[in-house]
Amino acid sequence: MLGLAKRINAKFLLTSTSEVYGDPLQHPQVETYWGNVNPIGVRSCYDEGKRTAETLTMDYHRGANLEVRIARIFNTYGPRMCIDDGRVVSNFVAQALRKEPLTVYGDGKQTRSFQYVSDLVEGLMKLMEGDHVGPFNLGNPGEFTMLELAKVVQDTIDPNAQIEFRQNTQDDPHKRKPDISRAKELLGWEPKIPLREGLPLMVNDFRKRIFGDQDTAATTGNQQG
Repeated sequence: MLGLAKRINAKFLLTSTSEVYGDPLQHPQVETYWGNVNPIGVRSCYDEGKRTAETLTMDYHRGANLEVRIARIFNTYGPRMCIDDGRVVSNFVAQALRKEPLTVYGDGKQTRSFQYVSDLVEGLMKLMEGDHVGPFNLGNPGEFTMLELAKVVQDTIDPNAQIEFRQNTQDDPHKRKPDISRAKELLGWEPKIPLREGLPLMVNDFRKRIFGDQDTAATTGNQQG
């Protein structure tokens, strides 16, 4: 893709990730932080893959004078997510709608920061329209433990939803929160939609896709409850 962008003289956007910070020793994470990644861990293929992508992107920028932009995207949620993609927000929402226990890995005290999809889109547009290469953290600095996220899902869908604890996965980051000072200053961007406002929009979309329509969802929910 970088070679193609060079040949046709196109601006190149790399959608990188907060995973480049690994299990961070600095909190919140700023773009100048180099991260703490286990290079041979079970998660490292993704983490190191994105770090390598950033390296190659900057090499093309410096060596081939390619115009590039780099966004480090933090956890994002919203309508049209894949229902069973394995990410925590979609997992919790689908499980609560299906009257299944919410699966929490480890003690549930690990934290993440969740941004609504329209906030991310606005950030990417401002990045592409601006003059700054980046990298830029694009995320919502509102920080939630997994248990706090589960509580928001319960409050939104089913207060009686059960929580099931399972053994945590290896190298799971303990904390994740973006410092978005650079994006606020240079892009004029910051997220607008808090989790408790954005989550119901995602829930409505999931409900329609899981049950067909809201009437069916209500009927099925009453039968299962």
